[in-house]
This record gives sequence, C-alpha cells and structure tokens, in this order.
Amino acid sequence: MDPLNGSGPEGMNLDGRRSCHVLHLPPFKIFPTVDHSTGIELSDSPAPSMAALAEKGGSVCVTGAGGYVASWLVKFLLSRNYTVHGTVRDPQDAKYNHLKNLDKASENLKLFKADLLDYNSLFAAIKGRTGVFHVACPVPSSSVPNPEVELVEPAVKGTLNVLKACTAANIKRTVVVSSVAAVFMNPNWPEGQVKDETCWSDQEYCKTTNNWYCYSKTVAESAAFEYAKQNGLNMVTVCPALVLGTVLQRGTNASSLVLIKLVKEGYEEIEDKLRSIVDVRDVAEALILAYQSPQADGRYICNAHTAKTSDVVEILRRHYPNYNYPKRFKEVKNTGKYSSEKLQRLGWKYRPLEETLVDSIESYKRAGLVD
Repeated sequence: MDPLNGSGPEGMNLDGRRSCHVLHLPPFKIFPTVDHSTGIELSDSPAPSMAALAEKGGSVCVTGAGGYVASWLVKFLLSRNYTVHGTVRDPQDAKYNHLKNLDKASENLKLFKADLLDYNSLFAAIKGRTGVFHVACPVPSSSVPNPEVELVEPAVKGTLNVLKACTAANIKRTVVVSSVAAVFMNPNWPEGQVKDETCWSDQEYCKTTNNWYCYSKTVAESAAFEYAKQNGLNMVTVCPALVLGTVLQRGTNASSLVLIKLVKEGYEEIEDKLRSIVDVRDVAEALILAYQSPQADGRYICNAHTAKTSDVVEILRRHYPNYNYPKRFKEVKNTGKYSSEKLQRLGWKYRPLEETLVDSIESYKRAGLVD
C-alpha cells in the first residue's frame, strides 16, 4: 500500500484475493564458503577496508540492473569508474540495450542472466565483487491471486539468496533497497508523529488489511537484518518513498504510472492524499552514499518531498496546461510524514520537486507515454 494514495507503493492496487498462510522462514545459517557451480572452496582472504569503499571506483554487483532505480544506479556507478556486474533475466533481451549504451558500459559493465530464486546464478554475478546493491524485487502492476507465492516468497527468498551469496563471496558491504512500505503501515505509531527508521510496518496489520506488498517488503527487510546479524554481514537498507523522475529504460513502470494516470485519466474526483516523493536520481545517489560511507548503519528512509495531490497537479499545470487533470479533489485524512534526517546526516541532498515532475513528464513524452 502506498502512503500517498492508499494503494501499492507505486500507486498500484496490490490487494490479495484470498487468504494466505503465514510465511515460515527457514533458520538462518552461514552459507558454506564453496562455489556451488564448481565445488571450489572460496578464498578466505580479507575484503578491502571500509575506507577503500569511500574511494571512487571499485567492483560491485547490482541485482535487477534493468529496473527503474537500478538503471540510474548503474549509470552513476559507471560514471564513478566502478566495474559493474548487473543481473537481468536475459542479457540478450533488447529491453536492456539502454544499459549497454551507457557511457563506459562497453568496458566496465557485464550483464549476467540470473534469477532471485536461483542461488548459483546470483553467486556467479556476485563472486569477486567488493560490494553488492540488491535492488531487484517483484512489484506486480495489479492484484495477484496468491500473494504469498507470487509476491512474498520471491521477495524473502530472493533477498536471502543474495545475502547468502554475499557471505560466501566475502562481500564487504551490501546495500538492500527496501521501501517506505516497510515503514508506514503501523497503526500503533503516535498520530501526528513524523515516522523515522524506528517505525516498522506491522506484519499482522498488513495481512489483515490485504496490503501484501507492504507485508512482503517488511518481512524481507526484517529477514535481511536477522540474517546479517547472525552471519556478521555488513548490510544497510534504504527505504525510498514514491520514486519519480526521468526514465532510462524502455516502457513504463509501476511508479511512473501514478503520474501518467494523473495527467491522462481526467478523473471527475480524486482523493487529495499526501504524496511522499523522491527523485530516482537522488535515490541512486543515496544508495551509493550508503555504500561508500563507513559510518552508515541500519536503515535509511529516502524521502525528499511531501505534497498533496492537488499541489502536484498545480505544479504540472503551470508547465503543461492542456493535460487531462482531475477535476476535483476530495479532502481526506492523511497518513503522516517521513523523516530522512538520518540519510541527510550522511550528506544526502535532493533536487526540487518541480524539477522531478517536469523531468518525469519530459521523459514520458520522449518514450511516447504521454503527448
């Protein structure tokens, strides 16, 4: 559920259609330091120091490299002279050409065919790297008949497979992308109090309200921290709000559809809910900052702006007066705000909301998604 509009975190309806059993997670164990594809025992040589991570360049792996956030992350990493392994479903698919066309991609980017539920495929991409950015995550564009199987299990098991591969490969730091979906679904949080990293979505509440995306992100992030603690893995998480901004990949994505529908659907009336928004480029910068900062620890909320839907429309109308905007806005009780103060203490900065919104629309126009 999106804190902004009462649906999925990118504005989609993700309610499950039937009840599901609680997901039972296997006990966490240190994964054997053996390459399962070859049977070769891995080296126990120490990884580079944390100070080395703060320097430009290095070797990293990005899971789900062709996605919205991950594409910008790969672009920025390449620009900082990193060598990048990226996992995708099929490296030969033309939809990943935007990655191959990035500056320095020909010499510093290698794409690997991988599946989050296939440990060996993930380990092949991760071995030999210094750091890992786990960005890949299932985000359905509609409701799913069996959310535990189609949404929760891939999120949790996929995350644990990545973390186990990081342990086996002696990765120095892992950055996991979570979501404010794992933060805001907490009915016991004091009303009016700004939500910070200590606020976690209540898992039972997520299930009873059929907010399966929130449940999956919460369970996956919780399982990641438990695994990291038990296995001594240096891991931090970043929890972005609604991600907007320039699209690099072909086609649309769930979060962009929020804005596209707002300018195209011509709703007679829409709820004037708060939208917590962050630019995709600022999210990518936050991930790199969390990776490079020796003092980074725990989780980080990544939110730049909080604005009502009517305020977003007003900004867009100044630049694009002829779109089919909602005609009326219905006042509703809003769900509260998020603090990114912890991330800002690392040095994170973000761009103005107007820049994000205009750049979003311009990229949709180039892609033929809006007129």
